[in-house]
Amino acid sequence: MPDDAVTQVILAVPSGEISLVSLFMQAHIVVKIVIIGLLIASVWTWAIIVDKTLTYSRVRRQMDRFERVFWSGQSLEDLYRSLTGRTPTATASVFVAAMREWKRSFEAGARSPIGLQTRIDKVLDVTIGRETERLERRLLFLATVGSSAPFVGLFGTVWGIMTSFQAIAASKNTALAVVAPGIAEALLATALGLLAAIPAVVAYNKLSSDAGKIGQRMESFADEFSAILSRQVDERVTEP
Repeated sequence: MPDDAVTQVILAVPSGEISLVSLFMQAHIVVKIVIIGLLIASVWTWAIIVDKTLTYSRVRRQMDRFERVFWSGQSLEDLYRSLTGRTPTATASVFVAAMREWKRSFEAGARSPIGLQTRIDKVLDVTIGRETERLERRLLFLATVGSSAPFVGLFGTVWGIMTSFQAIAASKNTALAVVAPGIAEALLATALGLLAAIPAVVAYNKLSSDAGKIGQRMESFADEFSAILSRQVDERVTEP
């Protein structure tokens, strides 16, 4: 095709043809499925990021408030009663679980300090594990999106390039107006794959680190509280 004819074909294409909506509407059904899937993954990724960011911030504030009260010298019994009936989280949940086992054991007439300490340690470990699992819930989705979204976008890219070659074969020319739609579809799928993957990877690393720090903080509190209960167990057992 002569150069002036190619120019006329290109200029004849409406400017709206290069919009994202037009690219999506003209895309092959496979590319449309890829784009819709990546958009859903991106939206859900940001929903998880916002939810976890707010949740971790709230948990840290609750831990700060609880630890200030705990180390203020207030009676453990009074603190336990004030938390009874609520839904404690993080260090407060660890405290309530250990105190519940403590009270049950002495109400049942437990006299073995080793057995009581073992049970309390197990309760602390189970509670920390449960709280950590709750904090890390849905983070696996971020890791999955971060690792798979680029490949899904690449699949859409390959399909778009195939569409371009098919258009070239059908029209028997390589004019830009013929190959541009398929290439644009391919680039759109690639861009959406990266748009979903990059925030997911960054957020997963950040949120995983935050969850790990909260878990370490709970473990440190559990060790200190276990030592306090161990001293009280020794005092009660040695009482005449």
